[in-house]
Amino acid sequence: MGKKTKIAIAIAAASAAAWAGSKAISKPQQREGKQALQFDRPIILAHRGGAHLEPEHTMLAFEKSAQLGVDGFEIDIRLTKDEEIIVFHDATVDRTTEGYGAVSEMTLEEINALNHGYQFEDLAGEYPYRDTKVDVVTLRELLESYPNMLINIDIKDAPDTYEGSLMPSKLWRLIEELGVEDRVVVTSFYGEQIDRFNLYAQNQVALGAGESDVRKAFASFSSQFGHLYHPKVDVFQIPPKSGVVSLDSPKFIQFLNNLNIPVHYWTINDLVTMNKLIHNGAKGIITDRPDIAVELLPQHD
Repeated sequence: MGKKTKIAIAIAAASAAAWAGSKAISKPQQREGKQALQFDRPIILAHRGGAHLEPEHTMLAFEKSAQLGVDGFEIDIRLTKDEEIIVFHDATVDRTTEGYGAVSEMTLEEINALNHGYQFEDLAGEYPYRDTKVDVVTLRELLESYPNMLINIDIKDAPDTYEGSLMPSKLWRLIEELGVEDRVVVTSFYGEQIDRFNLYAQNQVALGAGESDVRKAFASFSSQFGHLYHPKVDVFQIPPKSGVVSLDSPKFIQFLNNLNIPVHYWTINDLVTMNKLIHNGAKGIITDRPDIAVELLPQHD
């Protein structure tokens, strides 16, 4: 037996021993189930309220989707200049209104003076709200208007901004004041924002995975050391594919489900893909087309 072969065998043996040792020491730890995520069937969340049916993040959208029978809303939040939490996605008002400027540099009054349906194009290619004023929605208004809906809240302000530094504490105070801990999920692209929020919430609120959480989980799943992965979030809301990496395999979904972590996929707007994901084990669909998605509900009751 050659020297190189002996070295290779020794390395393989050491790796096997390390794997066996880690299996003996570390056991998979399930997350404690959060009340907000206790559903006995896959759920439908209207993305930005149902952005292809009515102007995104407006009461028109939320009302339409509620009437259709969705389980909740997936929304984004930002902080205004006068430190009001509004339901809004972009850093500026340019894309959705007739105005322009950064949300962080405008007061709630200034933002509400704009028409938040101005740029909305419906499925027929028309602009039905050009001459009809549509108001912005505050998070308080949304939570109070829909007491029976699951509200999935995505913090958009970056942690290194003034608005981002304030948002986790302000969000927690509002959730605590309204007593809605059991019907919201808080998440962010920025893992740091999720961690900051949880410093206040202390695991009283369901947490969604940030980008770093997704990378860590998939790396653990793809290796022989999945048993070393101990999640610190309660739900994954992810696209079916990230770059060249497929995130919708039944095995990856089951890996997370075994840890009591449901997987929701965004932004899914066709029935074929919705059915495929549900068949693979997904527990939720986030969609701009809740009118299509609700067709799933009778099939999976």
